[in-house]
Amino acid sequence: MPRQGPPINPDGFIDQLMRLKRGSVSRRHFLQVTGLGFASLLFGIGGTGSGPANAGTLGKSVSIATWPNYHDPATFEQFSLLHDIAVEVEIIGSNEVMMQRMQTQTAAWDLIVPTQYALAPYANLGLIEPLDLAALPNFDPAANPERYLAPAMFHSGLHALPKNTGTTGIAYNRRRLDAVASWRGFFDTAMGDASGRTIVQDYQLTTIGGALVALGYPFNSIEPDALSKAEDLLMQVKPHLLAIDSDYQPAMRAGDAWLCMCWSNDAAQLVRDMDEIHYSLGSDGGEIWTDYYAIPTGAENKPAAYSLLNHLMDPKIAAIDHLANGGATTDRRVLALLPEEIVSSKVIYPDEASLSALEYAVAVVLTDPNRAAVMSRFKAA
Repeated sequence: MPRQGPPINPDGFIDQLMRLKRGSVSRRHFLQVTGLGFASLLFGIGGTGSGPANAGTLGKSVSIATWPNYHDPATFEQFSLLHDIAVEVEIIGSNEVMMQRMQTQTAAWDLIVPTQYALAPYANLGLIEPLDLAALPNFDPAANPERYLAPAMFHSGLHALPKNTGTTGIAYNRRRLDAVASWRGFFDTAMGDASGRTIVQDYQLTTIGGALVALGYPFNSIEPDALSKAEDLLMQVKPHLLAIDSDYQPAMRAGDAWLCMCWSNDAAQLVRDMDEIHYSLGSDGGEIWTDYYAIPTGAENKPAAYSLLNHLMDPKIAAIDHLANGGATTDRRVLALLPEEIVSSKVIYPDEASLSALEYAVAVVLTDPNRAAVMSRFKAA
């Protein structure tokens, strides 16, 4: 498709993209103004090893396992166009499912997006391996604070690269419900005004963690007594739920759900598009998280995995992705490309005081059999 008009600069592209997301311009207008809307064409990503000269050299397909609503499809479409390769995206609802499928060899993804607490178990089991940073020139360790690199550093090197950081909180429809500002309030509302309209995530970490916090226990607890009481609370709320589902945006957007456990990147998208949706962090606790890109040891197409990961690490590509998915970047180069309305968003970049009650998940929670059993009984009930 030939470009119409003079080349657009980065600031102009950001302005047009935000207008498209607000609905003030059509997709056709956006494509006409920006060409294909692909970041490499817009920003001139020459010299990164991802240009058209490499088209067709990476095989027929590359696969990625990732979370719902977590990428701008244009970033994958652009990679496919440049390399003449299909990007196969599979949506996963929990780190546990991802690990189980890799262990049982029922999946052989080339790139995965695990959360920080899963990295140590994955590395210890030999499911991910140290990255060849020479094959990832778009990644700059100096642009990422040490606290985001440390969880991915093991004896033999860096095993994963940060993608997003964020929180797990509460999204609710404020036209239907009073303010929900705590996990105790979440469960009370779910069994009250939001009965039949509530979704909890299909993810033991957050669903059990939220119940634990509501009862005054730590988010990461594996103590039998605490888990027993959390299970009792979950069984009480089960008849009042609309669904147990990690992909809750469609129901919230349709108005079928009024209340849900919500990752901040989803919250940013919902709040951006729907004035009636509000997002709050539990005043009584909850989760702060960082997600990473990693290449599985069993990847079938490692050259393509490295090429795709390098593509996604380009700051200009990552900026486009972040604008779409609503996650907070760990990379200061990307942050510098984002518009002020994104950087100033308290959903995406909350103040330190609101984060003080939150916990990072710990590795033992991923493999604890008692928590897995509680979740299994809860889902089966």
